[in-house]
Amino acid sequence: MIPILEVPLNEDLAEFTAFLWQHSIPHRVVEVEERQVLWVAESHDPARLQELYRFWRNGGDLARVQVQQSRRRSLIRPIVWTELPVTLGLIVLSFAFTFIIGFGTDLTRMAWFSFTPFEVKGDTMLHALLGHTLMSGEIWRLVTPIFMHFSLLHILFNLLWVWIVGTRMEPTQGSRSLLGLVLFSAIASNLAQYLISGPMFGGMSGVVFALLSYSWLWDRQGASPRIGLPPALMGMMVLWLVLGYTGILEGAGLGAIANTAHLVGLLAGLCWVPFGRLLSRQSG
Repeated sequence: MIPILEVPLNEDLAEFTAFLWQHSIPHRVVEVEERQVLWVAESHDPARLQELYRFWRNGGDLARVQVQQSRRRSLIRPIVWTELPVTLGLIVLSFAFTFIIGFGTDLTRMAWFSFTPFEVKGDTMLHALLGHTLMSGEIWRLVTPIFMHFSLLHILFNLLWVWIVGTRMEPTQGSRSLLGLVLFSAIASNLAQYLISGPMFGGMSGVVFALLSYSWLWDRQGASPRIGLPPALMGMMVLWLVLGYTGILEGAGLGAIANTAHLVGLLAGLCWVPFGRLLSRQSG
């Protein structure tokens, strides 16, 4: 994002920023000392936006500009790939790790990335203790289980939500905020699932629950810029959790469900909102 305006703190930009959101122009207002700085995504023409600001400050009617522009502008904001390093990285790493482990069929390679190393001997699984694993320096294991998926449906479902939330959140709040949320929720949900079931698990589901719950609370608190997901998604997540804990989903043939990772991921997303506010303000 780039700064296009700098105005006094006492100037009310609410009407102008509402205009920007109505036209799907990602932006944020950052307070710097005694000034407000308006940052806008690089994909939009700063000169044109500065012209519109001056038009508005001189008493121009933004409603008239809305009608004229809505006939010309695309309904879909063009994707700026350079604004999405974390989102794209999550997708690429997930496919890479998943193919390396053969969708979970290659247990030897899966043990390279599991929360702790394991070995299967007959019907018995042996795995290292977490403390020993961390002391050996294998810190990456705290995160890498999120990249392993065990079916095509599993990876496509998870990465669809990563894409939906990532392309809304990362360009406006910055890559640091998204990366922080991913790492925090990954470590928290992986650790919780490990304590319940051991290291034989994987998938981005805990992170997805974090992304969705974070988006819900962020928008519910009126934070700007809005992420804009339907509020009803929170109810769907809670319903999915309930169905998972009742065993209905496994009974329906969806395989083992990492319910603990889902629950902890959801809570992690809610907890990350104040940190997201801080990082979003700093990322300008």
